[in-house]
Amino acid sequence: MLLNRSLPLAFVVGGIVGVLGGMIGLGGAEFRLPLLIGLFGFAALQAVILNKAMSLVVVLTALPARLVAVPFAELAPHWSVVVNLLAGSLAGAWAGASWATRMRSATLYRVLAVLLVLIAAGLLATHLGTVESLSLTAWAQAVAGIVAGFFIGVVAAIMGVAGGELLIPTIVLLYSVEIKIAGSLSLAVSLPTMLVAFARYSRDQSFVVLRDHGRFALAMTVGSVAGTVLGGLLLGVVPGVVLVPGLALLLLLSARKVWQHR
Repeated sequence: MLLNRSLPLAFVVGGIVGVLGGMIGLGGAEFRLPLLIGLFGFAALQAVILNKAMSLVVVLTALPARLVAVPFAELAPHWSVVVNLLAGSLAGAWAGASWATRMRSATLYRVLAVLLVLIAAGLLATHLGTVESLSLTAWAQAVAGIVAGFFIGVVAAIMGVAGGELLIPTIVLLYSVEIKIAGSLSLAVSLPTMLVAFARYSRDQSFVVLRDHGRFALAMTVGSVAGTVLGGLLLGVVPGVVLVPGLALLLLLSARKVWQHR
């Protein structure tokens, strides 16, 4: 394990993570989390809080660009999708952050490892598979949206991520929304969900990691944002059938390392 938390290294690593995420339309928080633990030596909960703070900034910077690609007029008819998912995700975010702060470190490492495997599976399903829409009644759809939103809120809070890998296929599956619009709707759900989790983490003593390592977090965030923009420009340069399995394998290897972390 390296404990070198130099600002240039943080910027470079953030940039690499941003490029990887941007090339498949994500922020890269899933790849950043195991690096915060394994490379930079942060404890599990500290890494989650740092990751959440960086993810918030990346999502905020992604919103304007996303609105250029998908205008608000195209999103407005789907406002009920956002409300439905938020009804579950806000509660899930608070619950997930509460559970994370109460877990023993050893348990949290294991939980994070399992969730990394889940994200790898979601990545493969979303980018290589075909997500077919379900035909549900209005009531069944509403209930399914709340339940799915709660689960996604828990996962996003515990990992410190935006949750787009889970939100996008869920939106396509439950609401029959085109995937490009689903990507923008996922940001509208992610932002308030992340703010709720962040508010809950701010009540824990581990939150001081942002004060103690603020310059590190800033350097890595700037690198992540720059890398995400560059990765977006490179979108499609590397075929998805090559890139996505490689990134999923990277997540699985990271999960193994986090599971074994002491």
